[in-house]
Amino acid sequence: MSQAILSLLLSSILCIAASTAMSASVNKRSSSIEYIKSSCNATRYPSLCFQSLKVYANKIQPNNNQQLAQAALSVSLSKARSAAAYVSKMTKTKGLKAKEYQAMKDCVDNMGDSVDRLSKSIKEMGQSTGQSDFSWHMSNVQTWVSAALTDDNTCVDGFSGNGMDGNVKTAIKSRVIIVAQLTSNALALINRYASMHQA
Repeated sequence: MSQAILSLLLSSILCIAASTAMSASVNKRSSSIEYIKSSCNATRYPSLCFQSLKVYANKIQPNNNQQLAQAALSVSLSKARSAAAYVSKMTKTKGLKAKEYQAMKDCVDNMGDSVDRLSKSIKEMGQSTGQSDFSWHMSNVQTWVSAALTDDNTCVDGFSGNGMDGNVKTAIKSRVIIVAQLTSNALALINRYASMHQA
């Protein structure tokens, strides 16, 4: 009889502990989602920012600006790589006009530079935790991410004008514009992190 009561008591305690842990996890995720949402309101494309970063809610601590900026950079890099691969594949399309081919070739170069700069920025962000060199590391990150954004916009500009195939132009521009918007958001969150850290 006492064994059954003890067993019941133990399972009740375990259920309460599991329920408490689950509740704490749900609360933390909820706080992280709110933090991501409010932070994204400071970016140029808040809706895209929130949609792209809410999947990181379990990894981003509420009010951790570095983790948020790092996640935003990772999203930008992933999309930049994908866009670069897509444009590179499109250069092999048959029947391209010389102007279209040149615009794509230039875009491949631009996107390659963008990927390189975003990759360097992620590594540099990882070294920005110390107080002494913080400003120097963050200045490098801000410079590279700004340059990556310029690369994205230069690629898009190459497809302006009427001498381009509408479908090709739309397919490439739509992908690269998303990369530019994500990179713009990442830069806004990096600037926010830098200013709050130095305040």
